[in-house]
Amino acid sequence: MSNINITLPDGSVKQHEAGVTAMDVAMSISEGLARNVLSAKVNGEVWDATRPITTDAQLTLLTWNDDAGKNTMWHSSAHMMAEALEFFYPGIKLAIGPPIENGFYYDVDFGDYNFTEEDLQKVEKKMLELAKAKNPFIRKEMPKAEAVAYFTEKNDPYKLELLQDLEDGNITFYTQGEFTDLCRGPHIPHTGYIKAAKLLSIAGAYWRGNENNPMLTRIYGITFPKSSDLTAYLELLEEAKKRDHRKLGKELELFTFDDDIGPGLPLWLPNGAFLIEQLEWLAKETERKAGYHRVRTPHIAKETLYLTSGHLPYYKDSMFPPMEMDGSTYYLKSMNCPHHHKIYDASPKSYKDLPYRLAEYGTCYRYEKSGELFGLMRVRSLQMNDAHIYCTKEQFEQEFKAVNDMYLKYFKIFGIDKYIMRFSTHDPARLGKKYVDKPELWKETEDMVRNVLISSGIPFKEVPDEAAFYGPKIDVQVYSAIGKEFTLATNQVDFSQPLSFNLTYTTPENEQKHPIIIHRAPLGTHERFIGFLIEHYAGKFPLWLAPLQVKILPISEKFNEGCKKILQSLENYDIRASIDDRSEKIGKKIRDAELSKVPLMIVIGEKELEEGLVSVRKQGEGDQGTMPVEQFAEAIQREIKELLSV
Repeated sequence: MSNINITLPDGSVKQHEAGVTAMDVAMSISEGLARNVLSAKVNGEVWDATRPITTDAQLTLLTWNDDAGKNTMWHSSAHMMAEALEFFYPGIKLAIGPPIENGFYYDVDFGDYNFTEEDLQKVEKKMLELAKAKNPFIRKEMPKAEAVAYFTEKNDPYKLELLQDLEDGNITFYTQGEFTDLCRGPHIPHTGYIKAAKLLSIAGAYWRGNENNPMLTRIYGITFPKSSDLTAYLELLEEAKKRDHRKLGKELELFTFDDDIGPGLPLWLPNGAFLIEQLEWLAKETERKAGYHRVRTPHIAKETLYLTSGHLPYYKDSMFPPMEMDGSTYYLKSMNCPHHHKIYDASPKSYKDLPYRLAEYGTCYRYEKSGELFGLMRVRSLQMNDAHIYCTKEQFEQEFKAVNDMYLKYFKIFGIDKYIMRFSTHDPARLGKKYVDKPELWKETEDMVRNVLISSGIPFKEVPDEAAFYGPKIDVQVYSAIGKEFTLATNQVDFSQPLSFNLTYTTPENEQKHPIIIHRAPLGTHERFIGFLIEHYAGKFPLWLAPLQVKILPISEKFNEGCKKILQSLENYDIRASIDDRSEKIGKKIRDAELSKVPLMIVIGEKELEEGLVSVRKQGEGDQGTMPVEQFAEAIQREIKELLSV
């Protein structure tokens, strides 16, 4: 057989016989490495580590430390769970079983079987039994007619429907043990790589997300290459449950949902409304200093606006149904940008006016499907920290960097230590379908964004085929205090809408040119960002953000009057405080204040009132000593000022 060249990520080139596998290459490097290889990236595409490579190739070996490696294991785990399910429930119909952010799921039609949470443990036990068998995952290419015949015999309507969308010559099956499934892969070499498994929950899911289709049972699970990894994950899961923004939002009286209002439409209670006001104040001050003009736009607009912007063809399914009025069609606003473009265009602009920065806390409406709604994280009414920057090509780098610097400032204020920018680019093969058909502008703007990210030293990863339809974008991925990942906001470059709206400025040479637009929303939406902050802080908001900063705790009712004078002193310093004047013992008052997650408490008794002092306690830390009320108030002001002056 002829030799082929295998190029590794460090640039080294190894010669192997054609037909070599990624696992063979790993073995030639070290046996220890080979034991950890789950799959491989061959010329940019993720393959089975056991699949033959017949031509020169760029090769990256993927382990548990790589996202694609984890996905491979979790995809294989879904197949293994399906095998266990068929063992206990012969004749079930299997739909899809993909990997997800943490683990995997499989959608199953159980027919006449009654599958409940109590059944998860026996399936989990069977999965571990199958894992110990070390059954290899065997890939087989199959003609479409043969694949159709196979699933016709199995009477599986879901796989047959999936086959309708596949072209002949592109169909692969995978088999492990007694189980065979339609699948494009890739998979781990054998089931023995899975050392720990946990089936987590079940839920209902419509086939293909369509409410008119059958309701299936979705089973969620997760697996790991080491038992200790599962133990650590379950501990993290327990902590995440304690921090769940839906649970804490109710306990801290931040927001609520009501059936008469409608799903996905949060009602902000006084404490939650205060959080919104504080975030708005921070954003408005930051943007004022950065030279933004604040604007306001209506909640609805004519269909023609969204046709001009190009949003309607791409986002119609995510918009509320149209309204017919006065012979025109109107839509609820699902994005602010077209409105801002009209404000830009309301008066002529010259190069002296640029960069022109417009900011708004605009309320938008998105018709998220019922099954996708999730607390504050996926809602139908959202208040967005939105802005659009209109600039020249020469100003782009400075403006884009300034936006990224604004993100970094917010990260420091909110104690976000881990983050990454997810740089989404287009797929040239989908121009005119998913993306605006301007290949030269795509290359130019993607290069511009990439250069800014590299020169700024900001951590980023590049993701193909996930750009906005009008230009490349950055999704800002942040991690909470317990490592949970959130998509906080987006930062997008737009070369298309200046053309669609014919937005121009006059150059020094008296020519008309189109500006570049930067769409940015550093705090995302109030809904998602507050949901993140609740979980990040576990409800223990920092002093500047806490709706109630100080709880005054009189030891007995006879000190209530004295506490009112202390309350007045704190209010004179613009400190948010209240008195617990209940006839309860001081121990209970302290416990209740701790449970309410108030940052600071002051305990007041006879001695404190006589000496003009307050006895200070800090949330979660206990006694902080005594001091005059003025010193206490000034310390609060100083702490907040130092944090917000970052």
